[in-house]
Amino acid sequence: MARYFIQLAYKGTRYAGFQVQKNANSIQAEVEKALKIYFKADFMLTCSSRTDAGVHACSNYFHFDAAILPAQEKLNTIVYNLNAILPDDIVVKRVFLVPANAHSRFDALSREYRYHIYQDKNPFQADRAYYYPYPLEMGKLQDAAALLMKYTDFTTFSKRNTQVKTFKCIISKSSWVKQSDSLIYCVQANRFLRGMVKGMVGTMLRVGSGKTGLDDFRRIIESKDCSNADFSVAAHGLFLVNVQYPDALFIQPGK
Repeated sequence: MARYFIQLAYKGTRYAGFQVQKNANSIQAEVEKALKIYFKADFMLTCSSRTDAGVHACSNYFHFDAAILPAQEKLNTIVYNLNAILPDDIVVKRVFLVPANAHSRFDALSREYRYHIYQDKNPFQADRAYYYPYPLEMGKLQDAAALLMKYTDFTTFSKRNTQVKTFKCIISKSSWVKQSDSLIYCVQANRFLRGMVKGMVGTMLRVGSGKTGLDDFRRIIESKDCSNADFSVAAHGLFLVNVQYPDALFIQPGK
């Protein structure tokens, strides 16, 4: 058996998240089904980041074990054929051999998310950004984003009923950018908690709109109580844009 990474991009609108669920379709279910159709064998994917219902991904990685597959040039043919099987809103970007002990989740150094907001009604952004037609002060948003980097305990921004052992995360990037007619929150960390980005964005919007002061925002973070955060922003504004790994992982074994 050999281990392979598969890189995907997908639009999460029609799916109940990545992970397989009994009564709803998921990204994992569709990709495992495509693999089974093509290889005529069962596969089980392990993901780098479990995106929630409605969340999109520009780049997400998964791994699976299989009998040794063809050389890389033929793996590109496999990519083409898997994409012919998959629905239009899921794309395989590449499949490649990795060391036998490589793990798509535990070997990831960081994940990067972006949350998109638009403030003028636009039908072309309606399913890929959050409509927020209220005044916002960019300076206040930036101050709130910078404040987040001073903390490592993000219990406040984790939804309840999660099974994680720790709420500590190290944020390496946190800022707002204005791009054309959109506001985008960019955040990178070694790991993220369930609902964390939505909770931070929703609460920062309260700061940017003047409803919550920066000192109050600090107290919300330090309260370690998720009832103080605002998770109400829509899932469809959230994109997983990158998962970073050690360079050595992408060197094929034996080379």
